[in-house]
Amino acid sequence: MAHQSGLRNMTAGGVAGHIFAFALPLLAGSFLQQLYNMVDSWVVGQYVGDSALAAVGVGFPVIFMFTSLFMGLSGGGTVVIAQFYGAGKLDRVRDAVDTIYTAFVWAAVPVTALALLAVEPILWLLRVDQSAYHDAWVYLMVVCAGLIGTIGYNLNAGILGGLGNSRSTLLFLATAAVLNIILDLTLVLWAGLGVLGVALGTIISQAFSWLFGLFYINRRYPQIAIHPFSRRFDRQLFRQIMGIGLPAGIQMSLVAVGSMVIMSKVNSYGEAYTAGYNVGYKVDQMAFLPVQSLSNALTAFVGQNMGARREDRARKGVRVGVVSAVAWSVIMAAVLIPLGPALIGFFSETDAVIQAGTAYLRGIMPFYVLFAVFFTLNNAMRGAGESVFPMVNTVLSLILLRVPSVYLMANRFGPEFMYYGFGVGWAAGFAATVIYYLSGRWKRRGSLADRDVPPTGDPL
Repeated sequence: MAHQSGLRNMTAGGVAGHIFAFALPLLAGSFLQQLYNMVDSWVVGQYVGDSALAAVGVGFPVIFMFTSLFMGLSGGGTVVIAQFYGAGKLDRVRDAVDTIYTAFVWAAVPVTALALLAVEPILWLLRVDQSAYHDAWVYLMVVCAGLIGTIGYNLNAGILGGLGNSRSTLLFLATAAVLNIILDLTLVLWAGLGVLGVALGTIISQAFSWLFGLFYINRRYPQIAIHPFSRRFDRQLFRQIMGIGLPAGIQMSLVAVGSMVIMSKVNSYGEAYTAGYNVGYKVDQMAFLPVQSLSNALTAFVGQNMGARREDRARKGVRVGVVSAVAWSVIMAAVLIPLGPALIGFFSETDAVIQAGTAYLRGIMPFYVLFAVFFTLNNAMRGAGESVFPMVNTVLSLILLRVPSVYLMANRFGPEFMYYGFGVGWAAGFAATVIYYLSGRWKRRGSLADRDVPPTGDPL
């Protein structure tokens, strides 16, 4: 096992040890991220009102949609960097870092402008209740204006993830979480800014986390120092990164669109139902964090070992990830189904909100294990450079099957049954993913490091 200043070479040593050691900081960081998101919800729910709680919840899928393409760039960068690092091509790691940041600098302003222009049309499409409309507009306009911090943080995390370093990412997130909680309490409780205060706290903390990450990486890891305005751009390498990252980014954007279509149906049942759904969704996201962290660790693990031509080792890692994901999802289903009302009641004492949030958890938790395996195998295959099948399968199962199923269940049996439609999409995605993985076709692309060509880009 080779370590250098926190970087982790996962091509030798214990398989499970590497995966869990990499995943634990990711889990802690994701927990902190969800914690300050839940603090946002708790503060507005307790001290501003249910309309503000609904407004903040509406913002999540919208922001996720706008950042997804850059998250795809980050994910593609993780895989390419992991495979080059596993193959020992550190000069190409350096080229990948410069290329990723040059693309970010070019696109950040246009994406921010597009997001701001799209806020009002999206709120109209979501059928946001009039009581929550103004707060939702304020929240989205402010958070969209500060997208650069969120995107920059994800790029830093993706670069370090490919090098096996998740501890530094935890440090960046911890900084953001503490700052965000302080700003929430200050701007909402002391300054009385309501939803505006929550939004300002979010963008300030994320921007600080991104800039702190730049300083930390450049200071601690000079071999991959980030120079945002270096204008070094390798076109061939960018095509490789986007060949993996673009399908993932498109997938995440379309899933966000699907979530907004579902939210449009939820919003049609009124403010309290929207607030309950949003709280239930946050509890769900918190419960899924261990599976998400293991899956992200698996992407880097598979990437490094495929780069080192250790397919046997990559497969062992996948088995560890799948077994762990199954065990955790079964435990969460057993815990959240009976305890759902108490958890939702922590955020709002309104009976209608508690009932709506409980209906969400009872609808999705019986099928949780299917989604856990589906998600884990997709991330493992991305680590090997296969991102087209996960994109197509996710779009078919989570949008073309799940969304109509949710609407059908709602119209046929009532809103308390609509979330069983999630299980329809998850079951189809699970079956297709397992079959495709067992077929072995996901590894046909081979290692990117083996197919690498000399740099094609000079400073622009």
